[in-house]
This record gives sequence, C-alpha cells and structure tokens, in this order.
Amino acid sequence: MTAPTAALVELAVAHGVATEYWDWQGKHVQVSSEVVAAVLAALGVDASTPARAADALAEHRQARWRRVLPATVVMRAGWTPWFAVHLPHGSAAEVWLDLEDGGQRRDIPQQNKWVEPEWIDGIQVGEATYQLPGDLPLGYHRLCARIGTNPEISVGTVIVTPQKLEPQNLRRTWGWVLQLYSVRSRRSWGIGDLHDLADLAAWSANDLGAGFVLVNPLHAAETAGRMEPSPYLPASRRFGNPLYLRIEDIEEYGDLAPAERDRVRTLSLQTRALSEDATALDRDTVWAAKREALQLLFGVRPSIGRIAEYGAYCDREGQGLTDFATWAAISDLHGPEWSKWPEELRDPSSGPVVAFRNENPDAVEFHCWLQWQLDEQLARTQARAKSAGMSLGILHDLAVGVHPDGADAWALQRVLAAGIHVGAPPDAFNQQGQDWSQPPWRPDALADAGYAPWRDLVRGVIRHGGGLRIDHILGMFRLWWVTSTESPTEGTYVRYDHEALIGILVLEATRAGIVVVGEDLGTVEPWVRDYLKERGVLGTSVLWFERDADGRPLPPERWRELCLATVTTHDLPPTAGYLAGDHVDLRDRLGLLTRPVAEELAVDEAERDSWLNALRERHLLGNADGDVERIVEALHRYVAHTPAKLVGVALTDAVGERRTQNQPGTTDEYPNWRIPLGGPDGLPILIEDLPNNQRLRRLIGTLSI
Repeated sequence: MTAPTAALVELAVAHGVATEYWDWQGKHVQVSSEVVAAVLAALGVDASTPARAADALAEHRQARWRRVLPATVVMRAGWTPWFAVHLPHGSAAEVWLDLEDGGQRRDIPQQNKWVEPEWIDGIQVGEATYQLPGDLPLGYHRLCARIGTNPEISVGTVIVTPQKLEPQNLRRTWGWVLQLYSVRSRRSWGIGDLHDLADLAAWSANDLGAGFVLVNPLHAAETAGRMEPSPYLPASRRFGNPLYLRIEDIEEYGDLAPAERDRVRTLSLQTRALSEDATALDRDTVWAAKREALQLLFGVRPSIGRIAEYGAYCDREGQGLTDFATWAAISDLHGPEWSKWPEELRDPSSGPVVAFRNENPDAVEFHCWLQWQLDEQLARTQARAKSAGMSLGILHDLAVGVHPDGADAWALQRVLAAGIHVGAPPDAFNQQGQDWSQPPWRPDALADAGYAPWRDLVRGVIRHGGGLRIDHILGMFRLWWVTSTESPTEGTYVRYDHEALIGILVLEATRAGIVVVGEDLGTVEPWVRDYLKERGVLGTSVLWFERDADGRPLPPERWRELCLATVTTHDLPPTAGYLAGDHVDLRDRLGLLTRPVAEELAVDEAERDSWLNALRERHLLGNADGDVERIVEALHRYVAHTPAKLVGVALTDAVGERRTQNQPGTTDEYPNWRIPLGGPDGLPILIEDLPNNQRLRRLIGTLSI
C-alpha cells in the first residue's frame, strides 16, 4: 500500500474523499493512494500521477471562477446566505430570483466584500457577493444573473427547505414490519400484493389498533429475464414493481372478452397454488403469468375518463417515466443488462434510442401503463389503511441505490459514478465488509443538476404513503465507495452535501405530510444523529444493538423518543432464530466469519444472556422461563416500555418464523429475499390465517400501546 502524498490528500479533501478513517474497532486506517486515485477517477478527476494530481488541483481551484453562479444554493427558511457571482472584473451584474409559484424577487443586495480578482483563461475575473433574503418561500427557485449589456442569462437553483420536519399525525403507535412479497393470501398469485397489503392494514387497524405497516422497498425490478429477488437492488427507485399488482383489481378486468377472462382465471389458479409452498418464492413464474394477464388487460380500450386520467399521470411523471419505460421496452428485446446492449442504445438521449421509441410506441406505452396501474393501487392501499383508522398507514422503504444495469443507472448516467460500487466497511455483524454492487450518486453532478433527480425520486416514493424509511440514511452524509471487485475492504468514504439531501427530503416530506425514519445503524459519526433529530428525522433503534457505554443492555427509559424501535431487523433472523444462534451457524456455513466459530458462539451467547438477565431484572421474564415464545413476548414488552414514538413488530416474530430473510454478504449462496411467511411448524401462513393465530394475538397483547 502506498500512502497518499500531501498533494493527493489536498485534492481528495477538495472532492470530499477520505484519506483516513476510524474503523468499527476504533482503529485508525490510512487509505492507500491507489484507492484514493480510483475514487477520484470515478469523479472525473485524473490523479493517476503526481503531475496530473497537481493539474487537477489547480483546475479545481479555478472551476468556481469559471461559473457565473453557483449551480445550487440550498438554504433553510429564515437563513440569509451569501453567494458569489463571477464576472469580468469591473463589470456590473443584474441578479434576481424567479420563484416556483411564478413570482419574482429582485431584493437581492450586493454585499460590501472585496475579493481579489483572478486571471482565468487570460481574462481577469472578479467576484461579487450577494445575499439571499430570509423570507423566501419554501420550494425550488431559479437564480438568474445578467452581466452588463450581455443578453445571455446565467442560471442556478435556489432550494429553500424547512428548518424541521414536523408531521401533524405523529403520535405514539405500533405497526407491522414486513416483506410484502412473502405475505400471501389465498387470492394472491403466489406473491404478496397490494390488495393483500390493504387487507392486512385494514384488519390490523380495526382489530389490533395498529397505526402503520412498514413494507420492504416496492421499487421496480427487471421485467425481462430473471427478476432480481432483492428489493434493495432495484432497477429503479423512482418507479414500482408491477409484480405487486392485483390483476383482478384493475378496472379494465371487467371489460375483458370471455375467452381472455377465462385465460386470466386459468393463470390465477395456476399461480395461487404456489402459495401453498412454504420453501421458496418463485417470482419469475409469477411474473410470467401476471405479465401475460397484464398484456391482455392493456389491450382493453378504456373509457374516456380513464384515458384522461392516464394522460394526466404521464404528464406528471414526464421524461423520467418515458426513460424508464424505454429502458423496459429495450430490455424486452435485448435483455435487462444495458451494458450489453448494442452500443448505440446505451445512451438514453441518443438518436437510435429516440428512433426505437418512435418505432415501438406500444411496447413503451405498456410499461408506462403498468406504472399508472401501480400508482392507482398504491393510492387505494393507503386510502384503505387510513380509512381503517391507521394514523400513518403505509410506510415505504427507500433502498440505498440501484442495480448497475437497471433503468436508473441507464437513464441517470450523468449523475452516477461509473466503475464504483456502494458498500460498507467491516463491522461486528459483517466482518468482511459489504459490496452492494450499486453505483453511487456523484455529489458534484447532483449539485449541477439542481438535485432534480433526488427530488423526483423522493416525490415518487412518498406519493401514496404516510411515511418513508430511508435505508442507510448515513449515506446522505458519507458513503463507502468500493474500488475493487475482489474485496469490499478496498474503498473509502466520500462526503455528500447532507444539508442539501436531507433538506430536500424534509421539504418533500413536509409537502406530503409524512414522517421520515432514517436507518442510522452501523458506524455512525457522533454528530449525525443530533443533526437528524434537529431536522425532525426519526432514527432507528434495534434492541440487540442498544447498549450503554459499558456494553450493557440500554434501559428502556434511556432509549430515544424520536425513533422507530424494534427487536430485530431483516438482516438478522427472526427473534426465535436469533435466540437459537441461527445467524452464527449460517454465517459459519457460508464462510462469513473472521474469527473461530466457537469464539463467535461464545460472544453471541454472552450477548443474548445479558438481554435475558435484563428482562428478568425488570420482571418481564421469569427466572426459570426459557420458553422461546415467552422470551419473544418479553423482548417486545421491553421495547414497548421505551419512549419510542413508533414501535415496529416483525410479522415473522408474531407467527414464530425462524428463517432469516437475508444474509448480508451473499447472493445465491442463500435464498435471500425468497422466504415465504411460515410458522414454527414449517407450514405456510397466509393472511387469512392471521386473525385466528393465537401466538400473534398474545404477542400484540403484550405491547399496551
């Protein structure tokens, strides 16, 4: 390993790239110059030699002087930030704001601040300083400047965000945490769908008093070839997965011709039989059947009202929907991996792509139509949850990133880093680190785009829900960029403008009236949780990880109030399996441990025993009580005793499931994201079975929320 030179360190710092960090064991780690150079290359900066690094640093220093206005200024309501205008030395500038609502502001005073001019490309460039007013309305505004008599107008973006997210409907409540695809009914086609979700929400609210249902990301997956099972490795985060559609709920179903309706019924009967299989889910078989049915429904001529509603949806989603549908249509012909398409189709703005769209309008429109159907069913699902009495309704989940060959990676190439993967450095539960294979946002490109890709993504996910969980929200502060396909330990952190990313999130959440939960587990810089609290973003507390400074179980009264509190997480086995040490056995079988299994089991047993002792000390569990069901109930009662605003209960815990849904660090070595909901006897549990499940009722009865 070669240590970075002083010049390389300075260049890295200028671009937010860490050259050193502290690992999960408190050890100081020096990042190699090779890793730093690789990360800078992904940011478009050539630091391959000392001379090129020096040139890149000089170019970086001059770049801001070449720009008349900053690309984006993000401010909070009430703030009065200064910004620079660069212009030929001695020239005058006219500066104003075009507001989001169509108004205009010209009260943008120049400040009495002298900055020495710089010679840039043979021209002496001056810097004038202006101040934005503190009473600007929330929203996205256009910053404009005209230099002297030049008719050309330079533009930037000003984003005004709330100081804090303050949802009106946030009161203490409990809700389910579940993987929707695994929660099936006798009417679903072998995969849990949006009608199942609406039914579960309505029953849980009316019968059990639940306030929300937190589901896995419902993001779009591949619609051609093998469907990626992980909801956290989607083709697109902005758009949804039509696998979750309930075919019979589509309005045009009633207008199918008799023969077509018979065919749909046959497909339904064939796939419903899959719900009796408790071993593994079969997305590909289900999607093949649903796609055939959806093609038949797409051919039904809708009413004039439906045509108008579909047109309005397409207008609202704009070019983003067109790009997504184009990717899907090309995938149907050439496969889902766009990096293997004919070269002329790899650029979404190329002439051949436009020609393909014009020559295949029905193929593209089919995928637009699928997204409209999803939008309608998501809206109905949230409406049913709210009308049943849920204070929040459906809480959606936002994955960290996207598949490198998916729709977003194709359509948003200009704002994603190529040749780099998002991951995580080693920690206690993933000692070899993690490579999530997802291309990260480029911080510089996001700012140049006025953060529009991030804004559009957030709007799409939260449109029909009462809340949003952000997976790995720490990635809005810094992300682990993996530079090697060999090992996720070969990487470093890259900084993001958290004030911009969190600010836009808070702005969109305020407008939608939802709550936001940040998954802030893992290696957390101390100030980050304070910042999220300041902005009104709830944290995440998982019982197994909540310990005090001495490593003892954290007493419930000391837990955070502004958080979602749970016993477990989807990256661990359900609690019955965790108590049995299944996670250690599984990681040992898969070769994921970095210390001897006996040592790992001893540490794990000591940690579990400490929690059992904490339960007994608080009289939540009898001294001789070793029954797994009683222990699971006691752990949930412990969480219910915390002040947490939201208490989540894994549906798997309620029915006694033991199998883990996901084992980080694996792909096909374990059937991740393919485990259907089952009971302790190994038999499948369907939604219709839940009202009479006494184990479930006993667990919920312990919460007293």
